[in-house]
Amino acid sequence: MSDSESIAAGYAFTGPALDLGALLWEGACLPDAQIRIPLPMLNRHGLVAGATGTGKTKTLQLIAEQLSAQGVPVFLADVKGDVSGISAPGVTNDKVAGRAAEVKQQWTATGFPAEFYALGGIGHGIPVRATITGFGPVLLSKVLQLNQTQEQSLGLIFHYADTKGLELIDLKDLRAVVTFLTSDEGKTELKNIGGLSTATAGVILRSLTAFEAQGMADFFGEPDFDTSELLRTASDGRGMVSVLELPAVQDKPQLFSTFLMWMLADLFHDLPEVGDAEKPKLVFFFDEAHLLFNDASKAFLDSITQTVRLIRSKGVGVFFVTQTPKDVPGDVLAQLGNRVQHALRAFTPDDQKALKATVKTFPNSSYDLEEILTGLGTGEAVVTVLSENGAPTPVAVTRLRAPESLMGPIDAATLDAAVKSSSLYGRYAQAVDRESAYEKLTTAVREPQETPKAASKSSPKSAKEDESMVQQVVGSGMFKSLARSVGTQIGREITRSLFGTARRKR
Repeated sequence: MSDSESIAAGYAFTGPALDLGALLWEGACLPDAQIRIPLPMLNRHGLVAGATGTGKTKTLQLIAEQLSAQGVPVFLADVKGDVSGISAPGVTNDKVAGRAAEVKQQWTATGFPAEFYALGGIGHGIPVRATITGFGPVLLSKVLQLNQTQEQSLGLIFHYADTKGLELIDLKDLRAVVTFLTSDEGKTELKNIGGLSTATAGVILRSLTAFEAQGMADFFGEPDFDTSELLRTASDGRGMVSVLELPAVQDKPQLFSTFLMWMLADLFHDLPEVGDAEKPKLVFFFDEAHLLFNDASKAFLDSITQTVRLIRSKGVGVFFVTQTPKDVPGDVLAQLGNRVQHALRAFTPDDQKALKATVKTFPNSSYDLEEILTGLGTGEAVVTVLSENGAPTPVAVTRLRAPESLMGPIDAATLDAAVKSSSLYGRYAQAVDRESAYEKLTTAVREPQETPKAASKSSPKSAKEDESMVQQVVGSGMFKSLARSVGTQIGREITRSLFGTARRKR
């Protein structure tokens, strides 16, 4: 058996599989040697990597289409705004027809069922929000760029709020609790579980203020998004493709990458164990993955590693999408069994170092991978996946199929129409600012201030008028009473996952 035949035999699966393309060998495309991924192995996670412009987005689209067609829901993060076309049939041309003929693809223009979301409702999509309580201290620390000491202090604040049943819906709730815990009464409250220094509290408060000043408050609040919406199928049995539209928040990479991790952690927190299923419950594509790992604390990285390791048994596959495998920590990379590596550049010493590191992550093969990886064309990739028995397949240089949906964005009017016609739009479109601890306390403080007697004693130069509303609220007797005596029934309902995320019983 020749080398090419041996490689092709490694992808001759008997069960359901996704078709990636045809084998490339010695410069020739071999259409009868189909390169595939077994459907049950999609929950063993994966990596799609390659330099800018090499075709990573089209690979995501190709895989997502086939997953949807086989009844598997898919989540895609659309950072550049060019994935929305998955909902519309593609347009044929000479290039598409030529690629289909080369790889023996029966190409048919097809649109797929899709829902479009937007963080905080900024941009085109159904708004996705999270409560501060649900988001948790570890992820919030990443967004606020807190150091390890500050992250631990924030965790202490969340622990206190959980045990006292103080629901942190939005940023002003958290700010009120932080301010209280630095007061004399609050310090007493914390004496048995550790202290919160005034300096650290000040840093956290300043970070919250700066965060809010950048327009970030819209991302936190209610109605909080139920991530089980991502697990839906369409009426025709195809998996729903959930597209998170991110072009409007491209300049907030720490925020959107951490929000993606919250969605994944929330799924992990709620889903039951299913073991090895015939097909995944969901495949989650984590685009621009390097943003997630940049400047991450040890606790954050440990939580990512544990989540990726354990969520497989809950039927969720995670694909990280980035430029080189070097962007992904080794402990996470070791768990990514399916690999689609597009071309890499080697223009600088750092590029060459990354190239050599990438080659070492592949099984031994008959290819000169250093040469191959720098010479791949757009829509070509080096592939290795897990076979049906869980063993790595031979490395295969592959000419990939063409997506059958639109390879580009749909127009804004069509996108907006799709969003507003969704059955989910009415559930999440309007933000709700229900009465939580802050609002109750603020009302209680204002009532005595509005009496004529209180008004007559006020003066423009009064020191009390210089206090912020938060300081007035947390200094009030009602707040102190609430903080000490509020029932812990709500707190008992809070359980936190590896990332400290939480979902209250609905």
